[in-house]
Amino acid sequence: MASPAAAELTFTTLPHPALVSDETRTAILANPGFGTNFTDHMVTIDWTEGRGWHDAVIGPRQPIALDPAAAVLHYAQEIFEGLKAYKQADGSVSLFRPDANAQRFNASAERLAMPALPESVFIESIEKLVALDKAWIPEADGASLYLRPFMIATEAFLGVRPAKTYKFILIASPAGNYFKSGAPAVSIWVSEYTRAAPGGTGAAKCGGNYAASLVPQGEAIARGHDQVVFLDAAEHKWIEELGGMNLFYIFEDGTILTPALTGTILPGITRNSLITLLREEGLSVTEGRYSLDQWRADAASGKLVETFACGTAAVVTPVGTVAGAHGEFTIGSGGPGQITQKVKDRLVAIQRGKAEDTHGWVRKIA
Repeated sequence: MASPAAAELTFTTLPHPALVSDETRTAILANPGFGTNFTDHMVTIDWTEGRGWHDAVIGPRQPIALDPAAAVLHYAQEIFEGLKAYKQADGSVSLFRPDANAQRFNASAERLAMPALPESVFIESIEKLVALDKAWIPEADGASLYLRPFMIATEAFLGVRPAKTYKFILIASPAGNYFKSGAPAVSIWVSEYTRAAPGGTGAAKCGGNYAASLVPQGEAIARGHDQVVFLDAAEHKWIEELGGMNLFYIFEDGTILTPALTGTILPGITRNSLITLLREEGLSVTEGRYSLDQWRADAASGKLVETFACGTAAVVTPVGTVAGAHGEFTIGSGGPGQITQKVKDRLVAIQRGKAEDTHGWVRKIA
């Protein structure tokens, strides 16, 4: 959606009347879980047709007021992102590729007829919130501060058209492990449902995509699996992605395949980073199609030795078993593989300042 040129935004910081006590915060950070606890503050910025972005505020995290006719409630104009703030080896705090998140946020906004948020404002809002809530970043190994920027349509009307008012909001949550099972590798269920179709919103990070995944994800959990994997909508044959992660396949000859971005798969930032790191290791990484039948056959023959899923929340997660209506198969030994572990270790080391960042991915902010 076209919008007026953004004027220079000044962030107003509001006082917090009742910060969480140090004792309570310490108890939360000892076992933060994922997505169930939140920091003291939030950022809000409003957009109005003809005016653009305005009223940037950092204040107490609190409920937001919405008219019952707000467009987001009826026509699902909503997008979001997910990224993390990390404690570095030198005690500072950093973000990992926030510019890529800002770009993907605006790509999602364009697909859902929403206004673009200047990348500089997106990043500035994150920097200011993290600086204010720095004490909420967990110290435990593997933990981080998960950041959730999102935008919703707030205009009150009933009618199928883009809204004329929007609100950008940023909240933060201390995060531990994404998967609760703690198993060395996850088990996934092949869904009969479809996540996205050509020409749809599969490449946008919008809530509707995830709402559509809840029933199949629930079926996977009920069957004792950790995640669901979706096939393409046209032939119901080709592997696309998990409920919230991209996939990589590693073969015995050292070659690697990941499903190509065809407009139905979310272009993961972790995915893109791993392709770069794997190629730097001298490995051949191809983006292409891979069928469920071939996945099963390659696992059975030993040609396929590792599979892993990746995303901001789960980082790099080995896939051990795959089950579906046509049976179950195991990948390799059913646990983490050597290449999977190596590339995960390298990615995490860069994110946390323990390895050199030769790509300019890490942005120190506090």
